[in-house]
Amino acid sequence: MEKSKPYVILSAAISVDGKIATKTGDSKLSSKQDSVRLHKIRSKVDAILVGKNTVLRDDPLLTVRYTKGKNPIRIILDSHGTISKKSKILQTSDKVPTIIAVSKKISKSNLEKLHKFPVEIIIVGKNSVNIKLLLNKLYDRKIKTILVEGGGTVNWEFIKHELFNELMITLSPFLIGGNNAISLVQGQGFKKITNSPNLRLKSFKRLKNHLVLCYVKV
Repeated sequence: MEKSKPYVILSAAISVDGKIATKTGDSKLSSKQDSVRLHKIRSKVDAILVGKNTVLRDDPLLTVRYTKGKNPIRIILDSHGTISKKSKILQTSDKVPTIIAVSKKISKSNLEKLHKFPVEIIIVGKNSVNIKLLLNKLYDRKIKTILVEGGGTVNWEFIKHELFNELMITLSPFLIGGNNAISLVQGQGFKKITNSPNLRLKSFKRLKNHLVLCYVKV
């Protein structure tokens, strides 16, 4: 019998042409109204997950603002433990519960660096973080719902292995273009349309010039 896993929601704001950031990393696609909506969702989930690239590029806090509610547990996918000591994530780890997921490839020095902060370190995977095993371990820690606000690489890992339940995207009124701009889903991609997970449109909501689309995996 397959082990239980948390309910996973992939969330992102994208341009009309499917980009989540420009080639320079500018990702300010959401409106204030959409940010309030997102933070309300953050306050209702057990955990929020991003990859190391998002931490490096945006240096986010990943806390609940614009609304009342508890901060979710923060989970960072960082196979080699390269997160900066000066990052907001580590600097506020004494205030907000934080998990750093690493692989067995992490260096001794990086592991020692992480041990200096009040974070939980989960070693899972040989060369990179094994997301499926990680989800099992998170479920064992009573983490039942996870909001994934990762970049295109993290999104691909969840989609490739069909380890998500819901996809929530905000379609923003911008056109970005560029081969080097970051897409909603990066990675190798599927060879055929039929390889894609089947999605059903659950709901849609207009926020002035933005459109929030919610799909569930069937």
